[in-house]
Amino acid sequence: MFKLSVCLLTYNSARLLPDVLDPLIKIADEIIIMDSGSIDDTINISRGYGIEPIYQPFKTHSQQMNHVTGLASHDWVLCMDSDEILDEQTTAFILMLKAGEEPGREQAWRLSRYWFVLGEQVRTIYPISSPDFPVRLYNRKQTKFNDRPVDDQAVGYSHSSVIPGFVRHDTFYNIHEVFNKLNSYTTRLVLNKKIKPSLLRGVVSAIGAFFKWYLFSGAWRKGRVGLVTGLYATFYSFLKYFKAWYWHAESKKQARKGNTSSARSQHQD
Repeated sequence: MFKLSVCLLTYNSARLLPDVLDPLIKIADEIIIMDSGSIDDTINISRGYGIEPIYQPFKTHSQQMNHVTGLASHDWVLCMDSDEILDEQTTAFILMLKAGEEPGREQAWRLSRYWFVLGEQVRTIYPISSPDFPVRLYNRKQTKFNDRPVDDQAVGYSHSSVIPGFVRHDTFYNIHEVFNKLNSYTTRLVLNKKIKPSLLRGVVSAIGAFFKWYLFSGAWRKGRVGLVTGLYATFYSFLKYFKAWYWHAESKKQARKGNTSSARSQHQD
């Protein structure tokens, strides 16, 4: 038998927060909410459940998760985002786990996570197929999130098992959020990972992504939503190279200006 701390990240999460918290209340011995500056009703909803969120400015998802798990009272943690909703089968399985013998800390468990875009279930959302199975329940002394700027994941465990059930990942609920996350993710990727600054590579990558993630994946069968996911993959593939190219050109321009200013200063002296 072991106790479980649920660690939940929030940011303007009022839309789904009650649906997220209701099943978590059933399985948690402790819930810690780490908020990165919500301006909607997230804080008040959390307080309505008797939880006072902890404010932490957002840097990366992995840093947020590692920080909040470090604050937990128990070593076994369940890490959740505020657009993930556990179903009854998932919560029943976790309760059964908790009631049994405590496992070795090298063991971890994966959620069965199904993606929803604009309210509809999808088969793919670049660069992931749905369902996916992220490790989210683990012992914090053994496992932590890696430092990837985008699509980070838990690492350090030796064995993992899939929790049966249907976790609804209700992401990209409107067009504004689609493009907002597209911009945020590609910027974060380029700033934290070496991307070759090449417009040609961006065009080729975008064309390939359109064929793979819209046509070949069957997303076109989903109509409007499928087109959104196909364009998301296309724009993502192009923008990461375009931003790398643009910022590389800007840095060279600034360097030339600096050299010119320095030369003028030396000439005047």
